[in-house]
Amino acid sequence: MRTYAKPVAAVTGALLLAAPLTACSGSSAASDEKVVTVYSADGLKGEAGDGWYDKVFADFEKQTGIKVEYVEGGSGEMVQRALREKSNTQADVLVTLPPFIQQAGSKGLLQSYEPKGADQVDGADKSGDGTWTSVVNNYFGFVHNTKELPAAPKTWEELLDAKYKDKLQYSTPGVAGDGTAVLIKAMHDFGGKEPAMEYLKKLQANNVGPSSSTSKLAPKVDKGELLVANGDVQMNYAQSKSMPNLGIWFPAKDGGRPTTFALPYAAGLVNKAPHTENGRKLLDFMLSEGAQRQVSAIGGGFPARKDVKTTDANAIALARLMEGVEVFEPDWADIDKNLAAYVDAWKSATGS
Repeated sequence: MRTYAKPVAAVTGALLLAAPLTACSGSSAASDEKVVTVYSADGLKGEAGDGWYDKVFADFEKQTGIKVEYVEGGSGEMVQRALREKSNTQADVLVTLPPFIQQAGSKGLLQSYEPKGADQVDGADKSGDGTWTSVVNNYFGFVHNTKELPAAPKTWEELLDAKYKDKLQYSTPGVAGDGTAVLIKAMHDFGGKEPAMEYLKKLQANNVGPSSSTSKLAPKVDKGELLVANGDVQMNYAQSKSMPNLGIWFPAKDGGRPTTFALPYAAGLVNKAPHTENGRKLLDFMLSEGAQRQVSAIGGGFPARKDVKTTDANAIALARLMEGVEVFEPDWADIDKNLAAYVDAWKSATGS
């Protein structure tokens, strides 16, 4: 295991609705269009138009004249949509959290393309076959309401207390990237699938129920409708700028240390994309040094490029947040192979 060592900075928004689709697959007219369509997990688009995507897409359009059409949803939802459209591809670029980016690759949804600057991305943060590269690094976490619950819980076991009944919610594993992360972390912290499912079965007594989007949970926590929910550092730190009652924490197993793992936004060029060249240009732009510096200054995440360092006040604040948190590395190949079985086990354990 390794401990956290990367600084991070803040963003000021994290949510937006989908833009309309205009791309048509397979025609020469489509390939000549000055447009690129992005299917993405939520978290990088600012609710007030002030997120990393907002800045990067605006700069990209200004520099290239290519308009970005944006569609947002849970990681699994975006992969499933792209899969349904496989015979009539609509998206050019797909951005999801693990293990869904690996799933997209294994289902043949991505074509090989290594953006400029990918040589500065750590090997663990990109695929060996060049089908995807992380553009924003990030870490899994939880949030709590700091007004009604000033001291964050410390352990998973505390969440079984009756005071959390109908005041706790996590997004749906297999649908949302952060929801799937709940399974991954629980299996790590409890030492395997069976003990993790035993715990989640008990936790279900307090769980409000499914949510396809993690970003919708933080506002409920901020308002006090929930005391605790899952999330991730980038998105929740961004949301905390406009949600004063939002605090970030990391559960530990009773007697252990708090843990987390890297949960990057990984981007790939969609196979048979209607605007392949425009997709390549956007991927290059997102991984450019200038855009990567904005990950820290605007995006609330961690630059994917190891040659881009950030030292601003927000970076220092989030580095403090991560002090003492143990960072483990999931076996993504195993998770990609067995994800359906893990999700089925969760459904059986929780009656979902």
